[in-house]
Amino acid sequence: MLLFVYYPIFQNLRYGVLDWELFSGSKKFIGLKNYVKLFRNDGFWIAFKNNIFYIVISLIFQVGFSLILAAILENMKWRKLSTVYRTTFFIPSLISLTVIGLLFTFVFEPQGILNSFLRAIGMGNLARGWLGDEKTAIFAVIAVSQWKAIGYTMMLFIVAIQRISMDILEAAKLDGASKVQTFFRVTVPMIKDTILMVMIITTSGGFLVFNEVYIITNGGPYGSSEVLSTILYKNAFVHGKIGYASAIGNIILLFSAVLALFQTGAFSGIKKKKKGDGSI
Repeated sequence: MLLFVYYPIFQNLRYGVLDWELFSGSKKFIGLKNYVKLFRNDGFWIAFKNNIFYIVISLIFQVGFSLILAAILENMKWRKLSTVYRTTFFIPSLISLTVIGLLFTFVFEPQGILNSFLRAIGMGNLARGWLGDEKTAIFAVIAVSQWKAIGYTMMLFIVAIQRISMDILEAAKLDGASKVQTFFRVTVPMIKDTILMVMIITTSGGFLVFNEVYIITNGGPYGSSEVLSTILYKNAFVHGKIGYASAIGNIILLFSAVLALFQTGAFSGIKKKKKGDGSI
């Protein structure tokens, strides 16, 4: 941990206050100028907004929708059919992201599958070049990420649900609780630690997302789908501005840590409240 986590963090904090040009090798201490320059850059705020979009949509689908999907599959009467569905939803998470990127490039192109489907159902007015439109490019990339990741988080929730004692579920059923009531009053409270873990993973993943954007749009068109990791990469390894890129990395670390602590604190508060009123 000291060698591969905390030492690199310390070094990155140090690099963030340097004017370090990779190709010339020059290093000069400039204090907080990298951060001032970063916050005055419109491209940074576009990338930050895109990361927020990514996090919010991912929390809705990779946490909320995946949890509901897991509960539905675990309550299916036909267990063999449930296994088929679980495997089907999980397979996309095993596919190479490069292959997925190429696949969805064909889906989103002007004459691709999505536009053909919209025209076939009489909604051709919505057809567009999804990856070439500044308003839709980032959301197309986010959609690809959800398609790939939902099956993985669903399996995490299924494992957590399977660990709930059947005695508790049977007691809820005998008390007259419906399946919806059992889900919200028994299942969700019993797996709240797994929910917290998935939320933290999803949030940090939203700030660290890189591959999807780089492969599918490379930040285009005109920087509209840039995220913090892509501008970090381009500044570090294309333009050679290591100090400036390190400042971006430190911002990513700060926001990820703050959100993780906030989520942990919120769940801890819920847990103490539940213990105080005697409920699950």
